[in-house]
Amino acid sequence: MDAVAALSLPYVDEHTTVVAADAGVVWGRLGEVLDRWFGGGRAAGYARLVGCPDRGSSGPRPLAVGSTIPGFRVASAVPHAELVLIGRHHFSTYALLFHLDAAGPGRTRLRAETRARFPGPAGCLYRQLVLATGGHALGVRRLLAAVRGPAPRRS
Repeated sequence: MDAVAALSLPYVDEHTTVVAADAGVVWGRLGEVLDRWFGGGRAAGYARLVGCPDRGSSGPRPLAVGSTIPGFRVASAVPHAELVLIGRHHFSTYALLFHLDAAGPGRTRLRAETRARFPGPAGCLYRQLVLATGGHALGVRRLLAAVRGPAPRRS
């Protein structure tokens, strides 16, 4: 699957945050957070358990077309603008698209759009476990918060 095919997957949801940094900084943070969150043994173990073909981290850093992290392969990388991650396993074919847009001087809007297909009865059950429980939304919001960084301290 490529970036164009990712857009043909059914829309699941989108989460947004605004980061007090320019797009270049946000792009760098996004790559670091993805590597940190998905680069460990837990993510690799889960990717193996559900049958993902991409079970480890490989390829160039910062993330570029062909780079992998457990569960995902980079299908498109437009530095400071868009990152498209694709993946598949026994229960789903999915894409996670990150869009970076200007949100004012020194501010960037980071949007995470999820698209996925969940075929068959096992896919339907997996969808319920991941989406209906709110686990997916919580995970994506936490990832975006990690890219945003710590909240500023109040004096």
